[in-house]
Amino acid sequence: MTAETPNLLQLEEQVCFALAIASRSVNAIYRPILEPYGLTHPQYLVMLALWEHSPRSIKDLGSAIQLEPGTLSPLVKRLEAAGLVRRARSSIDERMLDISLTETGVALRAEAESIPPRIIDQLGLSLDELALLRSALWRVIDAAQSAAGERIPGSATALS
Repeated sequence: MTAETPNLLQLEEQVCFALAIASRSVNAIYRPILEPYGLTHPQYLVMLALWEHSPRSIKDLGSAIQLEPGTLSPLVKRLEAAGLVRRARSSIDERMLDISLTETGVALRAEAESIPPRIIDQLGLSLDELALLRSALWRVIDAAQSAAGERIPGSATALS
């Protein structure tokens, strides 16, 4: 190993390590901001997807936020218990479960509009820096999913 060659087994050189620390750190910023709304970060992601389109089948919702049904179902049940969403069998196909926003869930959207600016402020990054980061992360996600042979539809969609 020369002075110019990085130690590829050094912890700080690992992309997985940087992503894990970044994820935990950003989620820690969200926690106190989401707490007054009674939401966890995964529940917030469900609500974001439903604010974009409601009702959604549980399958479509899982695809949108890239969660398996076994992980998503308990989140949806907790949101239902909080009065934010409603679960019902699809009128088109009773084997499918539709998730829709309640009036309370719809009303929460207006309050939640203050969340992104607060996160941006906490991070101290410009919108341009965040857009570049988000773009790079989606390229990493696409590459990793391609390498694993599990391209998830919609993964290249930009998330705020």
